[in-house]
Amino acid sequence: MIEPSKLSDPAVRAFVTAVNAGDRNAFEANLTPDATMSDDGSDRVLQQWADKEIFSSGGHMEVRSQSPDGRELVVGYRNDTWGEMQTAWRFFISSDGLISRFETGQA
Repeated sequence: MIEPSKLSDPAVRAFVTAVNAGDRNAFEANLTPDATMSDDGSDRVLQQWADKEIFSSGGHMEVRSQSPDGRELVVGYRNDTWGEMQTAWRFFISSDGLISRFETGQA
């Protein structure tokens, strides 16, 4: 496992830290105002998805590996709805250092 503090990309590090802390404010502060996301290849409404899959269900990310640029992760993701599953995450970072899009799905 890779500790969140050891993740190389600052925006990804802040994202994982916010998810694991259940900190919605920190999560939202790390996203561009028009950020988008997809889950298993389907675009979702980001705030609705985050509420259901992270904040109301105790979402937690256990990072198993990261790409050389730190923007792709393999994660043991768990929440109270689905239990634990191996997932892949890909992050797109804007020029101001915020996440403009993320994509996740089963790995």
